[in-house]
Amino acid sequence: MNIKLLKGIDWRKTALVLSLVAACSIALTWWADRRIESDTDSAVFTVAQDVPCNRVGLLLGTSQYLKSGRPNLYFTYRIEAAVALFEAGKVERFIVSGDNSRKDYNEPEAMQMALMAAGIPTDRIHLDFAGFRTFDSVVRAEKVFGQRSFTVISQDFHNRRAIYIAQQLGLDAVGFNARDVNAYYGLRTRLRERLARVKVFMDMLLGKGPKFLGDPVVI
Repeated sequence: MNIKLLKGIDWRKTALVLSLVAACSIALTWWADRRIESDTDSAVFTVAQDVPCNRVGLLLGTSQYLKSGRPNLYFTYRIEAAVALFEAGKVERFIVSGDNSRKDYNEPEAMQMALMAAGIPTDRIHLDFAGFRTFDSVVRAEKVFGQRSFTVISQDFHNRRAIYIAQQLGLDAVGFNARDVNAYYGLRTRLRERLARVKVFMDMLLGKGPKFLGDPVVI
């Protein structure tokens, strides 16, 4: 390391710049979080009977098991919510959208099997293997599966981000909140969610699209 170079650094100015960057990052994260929360307050529901009817529910994917091999409660609770919505007559069909970027990892298929085990007919489940992130799932619901109105099914924090994306795309989306996990279990997910909400605005600003689209699917 060049000692002379280190001696030439104005550490007070450097600390000031770093402090300003940190403050701006915190402010942006807070603003993005508040904006998404406030704009989606009227579009999320916790009781199945209160959810407006939509022909299609967009079930957002997640892994069935944790790295430890234990069941992933986010997965379990989303399946429970999807079944409750179907049994209440609030949706007729599902788009199950998730990550299938590797041969040994298939979120949509795992969710399909769980839905079928819970009594959902196979012909009511449509798989989206290219829902690599929430933004892709929402865009593909319209561009590939032809849905401009749908019900998003996930946990509250996830639903709100998906609904906000849909709103910005001119789509009519509501959300049915699956049961959430406790604060300790979901701490890392909640921290990632704060950054994901900032990325929503970056994607919009840069005009990003989904990784893949493909041929239309009639459902």
